[in-house]
Amino acid sequence: MNITTLERTRAAWIADEDAAVLGRIRDSHVHLAVWQRARPRDLDWLDSLDYDGIDDVQETLPVESLACTLPAKLLQAGYPEGPHSALGHEITALALRYARIMQTKSIRMRLEIVETDACRKFHMDNVRARLLMPLTEPGTQWIEAEAGPEEPINHLRAGDVGIFKGRIWAETPAILHRSPPIAGTGVARLLLVLDLPSPTRTAET
Repeated sequence: MNITTLERTRAAWIADEDAAVLGRIRDSHVHLAVWQRARPRDLDWLDSLDYDGIDDVQETLPVESLACTLPAKLLQAGYPEGPHSALGHEITALALRYARIMQTKSIRMRLEIVETDACRKFHMDNVRARLLMPLTEPGTQWIEAEAGPEEPINHLRAGDVGIFKGRIWAETPAILHRSPPIAGTGVARLLLVLDLPSPTRTAET
């Protein structure tokens, strides 16, 4: 993993093309760790999926059985047979990585279709640490808490994986995020959210 200027100055966030960067969320000064990558090509079918026939998936599942149980959950939600296997593999791999970082044996997963602005204000979730991966554009927006009004808004691209510290782990906000404004545009976004089991609050992002 490359050591960036941001790392040397102990910034509140760190990003890298190496997946190992996600483990840096355990560093005391890191409030956001981003694995920068392109969405896997075998998920390109998500861009043309008719979400009218798809239900949200919200489950708390043991990590050890996720590979066996997740495919049936996706089929029940309406994801097409065949292509859904690539989505299941992607979610399982990320859940295993998140579970190792957070030292947990089960995870709470939400695979949601978002068609509104959801949480339109920049905020910090009341959880320990939350993994977000936009599966379609536009992705979750984020800023540094001390950013001025003229500073640009950052966002996760489809395929990027971000782990955001929440208030349970860091009482003082350093990174704030929000759902991108899409109300009235006809756009639907697909978002994967991973949490520890029974989070205090499951605010939309």
